[in-house]
Amino acid sequence: MTTIALLGAGGKMGMRLARNLKNSRFTIHPVEINEQAQQKIKAEFGWDCLDRTQALRGADVVIMAVPDTVIGAVAKEIVPTLKPGTIVIILDAAAPHAGHLPERSDITYFVTHPCHPPIFNDETELSAKSDHFGGIAAKQHIVNALMQGPEAHYAIGEEVARIIWAPVMRSHRISVEQMAILEPGLSETVCATLLAAMRDAMEEAIRRGVPREAARDFLLGHMNILAAVTFEEINGQFSDACNKAIVFGKETILKPDWLRLFEADEIKRSVERIT
Repeated sequence: MTTIALLGAGGKMGMRLARNLKNSRFTIHPVEINEQAQQKIKAEFGWDCLDRTQALRGADVVIMAVPDTVIGAVAKEIVPTLKPGTIVIILDAAAPHAGHLPERSDITYFVTHPCHPPIFNDETELSAKSDHFGGIAAKQHIVNALMQGPEAHYAIGEEVARIIWAPVMRSHRISVEQMAILEPGLSETVCATLLAAMRDAMEEAIRRGVPREAARDFLLGHMNILAAVTFEEINGQFSDACNKAIVFGKETILKPDWLRLFEADEIKRSVERIT
């Protein structure tokens, strides 16, 4: 039986993972320093939290369900104590990409992250339709990277990843560097920023007299069809008027060199800001 030490088990992310791990083949050693969160874990799962040293002793896998800002500090404390061959699973590429993980050649670093349920899906159950984050009822894709360690450990890491992010459709194997391009580059720096700009634009339309409900309905509906055409979910094309508006919009809203956000040094600076 494989033993998993779950660090930060009582946090928002830790509880998400614990719910999916509780019925798996793995033995779970939960670690949580907050006393109230310990009681929450006991009430929901019947688990008694362990002292971190006790939980790590003999652990085959360690999942770090802790904030990006403390991963480096926690890793420096625990990694020297782990037995050779331990698989350390990190849930985001930021700290690994920033070089915050201690050097130790006889353990494995495995990084995994959810893609989150896609906008275009076949969900029909209300529980799945309302699961926007994933890992509860909605199907999603995931990305994984074997940062270091034997090839055989990729299969174990992916098995754990498929459980904690379940239900999973496609599981993509990429590098840590590629994961950093996806996040924070593609998803946060670009996508979240443009979505925030769309919200600002909606508020401006409302300020100019458009009823809030009408503005929101109009924007979200157009986001649906425009995204479907842009990402080839349907076989369609924009009108000439829309294409002209896009050209004007790019010239007005975006800097000419905005794609430099994906240069290695820009990704590095973005990761440093996060961690």
